[in-house]
Amino acid sequence: VQLQASGGGLVQPGDSLRLSCAASGSTLGYRVIGWFRQAPGKEREGVSCFRRRDGGLYYRDSVKGRFAISEDNANNTVYLEMNNLKPEDTAVYYCALARGSLNPGTFCTMRFTGSASVSWGHGTQLTVSS
Repeated sequence: VQLQASGGGLVQPGDSLRLSCAASGSTLGYRVIGWFRQAPGKEREGVSCFRRRDGGLYYRDSVKGRFAISEDNANNTVYLEMNNLKPEDTAVYYCALARGSLNPGTFCTMRFTGSASVSWGHGTQLTVSS
């Protein structure tokens, strides 16, 4: 499967934005979905992840109450709804799918091995600045 994230841009603090991640090819067999981000000079970090089987969710503390992950199965698209954006949300955002049977928290905190069979998408840049 190939993943392409889109929807990033330049926004002001307090604004809202929705990122999309379109999958080309079947996503059957992928059990966990996630959004990650990487700011300049920092390591990639998980933002929000969800397990398809039971809807189990993980959000990193700094985005709880502001971000929401969702999936549109009919269109093979995953979304990240972001509200009340802050300058510290500035980063390149990536989506990823994992075949492995992972807890959402395990996926989002990147405590997985190669057996998780993770597919990464190309990122989309989000800049939050006044």
